[in-house]
This record gives sequence, structure tokens and C-alpha cells, in this order.
Amino acid sequence: MADGATSSNENYRVLARKYRPYNFDGLIGQQAMVRTLSNAIDAGRLAHAFILTGVRGVGKTSTARIIAKALNCTAHDGPTIAPCGECDQCISIAESRHVDVLEMDAASRTGVDDIREIIEGVRYAPVSARYKIYIIDEVHMLSKSAFNALLKTLEEPPEHVKFIFATTEIRKLPVTVLSRCQRFDLKRVESDVLVSHLAKIVELEECKSSDAALKLIARAAEGSVRDALSLLDQAIAHGAGEVDEQQVRDMLGLADRAQVLDLFEMVMAGKVKEALMTLRSQYDLGADPAVVLQDMLDVTHWLTRLKVTPDTGNDTLVSEAEKTQGGIMAKNLAISHLTLAWQMLLKGLLEVKESPSPIAAAEMVLIRLAYAIDLPGPAELVKQLKSKSGTSANIAAATPISGSAASVTAIGQGIPQSAQMTSSQSAPTAQILALSPSMGDDHAKYPLPLEFIGLVDLFRQEKRIPLAVILSDRVQLISYKPGKLEIKLLEGVPPTFAMDFKQCLKEWTGIDWQLILSQTMGQTSLRDQDLAHKQALKDEASVDPMVVALLEIFPSAEILQVRERSRDEQIEELDLDVDEVEAYSEDKFEF
Repeated sequence: MADGATSSNENYRVLARKYRPYNFDGLIGQQAMVRTLSNAIDAGRLAHAFILTGVRGVGKTSTARIIAKALNCTAHDGPTIAPCGECDQCISIAESRHVDVLEMDAASRTGVDDIREIIEGVRYAPVSARYKIYIIDEVHMLSKSAFNALLKTLEEPPEHVKFIFATTEIRKLPVTVLSRCQRFDLKRVESDVLVSHLAKIVELEECKSSDAALKLIARAAEGSVRDALSLLDQAIAHGAGEVDEQQVRDMLGLADRAQVLDLFEMVMAGKVKEALMTLRSQYDLGADPAVVLQDMLDVTHWLTRLKVTPDTGNDTLVSEAEKTQGGIMAKNLAISHLTLAWQMLLKGLLEVKESPSPIAAAEMVLIRLAYAIDLPGPAELVKQLKSKSGTSANIAAATPISGSAASVTAIGQGIPQSAQMTSSQSAPTAQILALSPSMGDDHAKYPLPLEFIGLVDLFRQEKRIPLAVILSDRVQLISYKPGKLEIKLLEGVPPTFAMDFKQCLKEWTGIDWQLILSQTMGQTSLRDQDLAHKQALKDEASVDPMVVALLEIFPSAEILQVRERSRDEQIEELDLDVDEVEAYSEDKFEF
């Protein structure tokens, strides 16, 4: 008995090898490539080099061997789309022992010396086959020099030589190689096709399985036939010949799909306690917290597609119960809530994978998401503001058409983004900087500034920042006219200020400036004026009806900054054309 078991184990082949396709009829999910090759063989238009690309397990190497058999099958007079699989050529190619069909793993043989062997070998005719075929797997692993060495032979090989390349990283191949090959992109196998294929294999293995279990395997395989067969092989062993849904979930560490839907519904409803209990129960049963969040991401994506394109509900991998529950959830949830859930779960998934305690990180993600969903969306927030501050007409009345508008940035707990408001009164007019073109030396670097603030900006423009700071922060202006300045210096001004000031202006304007240092009190400094102006804007904004309503909704918020809008922004907001703008006098817009 033991000897029989040992013999059976020695002869056993895994399903991924046992059910490897040996002809184009057994190659599932790649009809477009089969059709192209069939037409090329029938028309005698076979390329000298093929490149097969696609994700893992979709049949690249198997396809390469099938093409080799199609080219060399002796049951037909020439290349055929239906190799017999029984002649010596087909059998030896299938068993990877054909003398004229050479397979090379580029991952282990990457150098130019390995390619030199191929270049030397292509000169000789095939020993027994119709074509000498070189199959290079994972060709993207070849070195740059190896690719360069292959280019000339790949462009003009002898008539009896064919190249077949396979790769999962098509973008890593040089364009010079791609341009010399006929390219076939092997797509992921569709879920319903993969489920049907798995069902046939289960029947051939004389085992039992449920549709739900096969759907779980197909979903986990992500379109890879080899992955699906490996998982099925493991599931058969796990269930001792029976492939059951719950056993597959236990094997894969997956949470129940229905429980994931329930968990997502609890979180979106703000039921934090119930959601945490459900997550913890799934974790105790062996579910990986990262897998649970990944499933919630899949649910979010599925519900969003279901809301946008209802035909998504016809997915064969989704059970009727899931379709019913998902349809109700998609109807009740807003797109804004689903997109917010996607962003937070995506960020939370990275946190869970990097956290020393994945379950704790996953619980924090669900808590954040549950409380974030309760926050009002932009449209709802506008409605609340309007209801608190009166009708829209009253709000419009609070916003002047003339006068400068201002935007208020309010930052505090619970505010998702900055809000922009308009002030009810016009802000003080800012000084217009101007330079006199008719005063000073014609050969001077700059004309004379007409205003004191223009003089300060001149120092900033010339990168004399210390002097500019003194003029704006430590100086009280008494009088100013181009070429003459009377000021009072405050504490902290260095004794060399006057000399440096006059020397700079002499160099820039070409004249000697008269600087009068007085002890008489003058205007407040430019910095103090600016601070007072900003505080006035904040005080003005704090009584705006919409700002008052916003602060009532978010009591912990505060006004941090009020930004005056420029003339162009006001024109754009009023939606005026050129003629209407010209009709406004400058006192209508303060800038």
C-alpha cells in the first residue's frame, strides 16, 4: 500500500503542467492571436520573429511551443494551424528535447557570449525539422550588449530560422528589437472563461466543486490560467477531493464576500462599533486585515461602476445576493461618498501593510472613514450655509458689485477644505506703484519713484533686502517727494543706514537724494499699516453672513487669512466682456 502511494506520488504532475495546452484549440482566451496566426499560415505570410507578451500564466511559453509544432509538424506538407501532436516532431517539441527547437532562459543567460552561440548556430541548417527555432523566455533580461549583438541576425536571419521571444516586461525591450518582431499581446483570461475551464478540469480529475468556490479561485488568479490551476490544485488537496467555498476562503485567507459587503455598509452608515466587531471577528477567523481592506476597495470600485454603468451588475463572478445588496447600496450612496471611500481605503491599505500591527491600523482606517462620511459634502455645505445666512438674494446683497472682493481661508477641526467668501465692504485701495519718466538723469538705471512704497520696492528689486526691511518696518514717513525724503527712524536702525541709503539711490537714479532725519512723529510704518489692514479685513469678514454661518457649523474653526481679489479676478467673477469693463471707471474696481 505504501509502495503504491509512493509510486503514485512520483508519477503525479501538478495541474498547471498536466493541462498545459498542446495545440491552439486548448489555448483559452487568446482567439485574436490564434486568428492572426491561422490567417498568416494559410496565406504563407509567416514572420521570421515573434514576440509574445502578457502577464504571468497566460500561456506565453506554451504558445511558443505550439507555434514551433505548427511550423514543424510532419503530419502536414507545410506549416499548419492544427499540429497533430503525435508525430516525432510534435512529441519531442512538447517534451522540450527537440534538437532543432532550442529554448533559452534569458534570466540565467543574459550575456553577449550566450547570444554569440545563437549567432554561430543559425548558419547551420536544421537537423530533422523544417525550421530551426529559438525560443528565448524572459527576453527582457538580456543585457544591452546582448541585444545589440542579436540585432543584425534578428533583422536578416536565414530562411530556415525562426525566433520566438516571450516576456512579461515588454517596455524593457529596445525599440530596435520590437521593430524587427511580430508582436502578440496575450490578454488576461476572462473570468467566466476561466471558471468554465476550471470546471472541466475538476470533472476530468473526478473531483467535486461548487461554482462559488471556482469563482473565488478565478477572482484570486486575476486572469492567469497558471495561477488558477495552482490554486485549484491546492484547493483539491485542501478539501480531499472536494472544492468548497468556505475551504477556499480559509485557504486564501479571504473574508466572506457577503461579510465584506456588510462591513462596507456599516462603515458607510457610520456604525463604528458594529464595523469594528465584524472586522475583529473576521480577523479571529484568519482573515488578513490587508486582504479585508483590499476587498473593501474592490467593493468600492464595483459599487461605483454599478452606479455609473448598471450593466456591471451582470458580472458572472457576483452572486445574486451580492447583486441585490450591491444594487441597493449603489442607489443609496452618492458618488462623492464612494470616491472619498476609495481614496481613504487606498491610503489606509498602504498603512496596514507597513504597520507593525495590521489589525490596529485597519481599525483606525475604518474609524476615520466612518467619521469622514458624516461630514457634509460641498453641495450639502452650501445648502447649510444658505439656510443659516438667509436666502440667496440676501447673500447676493451682501456681496457688492463694486469694491474689492476678498477670499477667506478658514482652517479648523472638521473642515475638509478652505472656503472662499466675499467681504461686504470694499477694502482700502492699495497704492499703485509708478515711476516718473521725466525726472532724474536720462542715463540713470531707474527713474524716480513717485510714491514712498515704490521707493521701498526699488530696494527689494535690487536685492538690498536689509535696507528695504528698515524702510518698511523701522521708518515712520513724514513727507515724500521724488528726490527728497523726511522720516523718523525707530529703534534698531544701524548708524550706516543714511549713507547706504543715499549711495544706493545715487547709483540707481543718478541724483543726490535729500534725506531728512526728524524726531517728529510720522505715519505708522508700512508693516504696521499692512497688519492693521489685514486685521480690518478679518474683522470685516467675521461679520459676513456666510462666514458667520460657516463658524456656526464648525465652532472650532477660525479665520486665519483674508486674501483680496485682484481686478482681473473680479472681472472674471462678474463675467464682463471687454466693452463692459471699459465702461466701468477705475473707482469701480480697487486693486
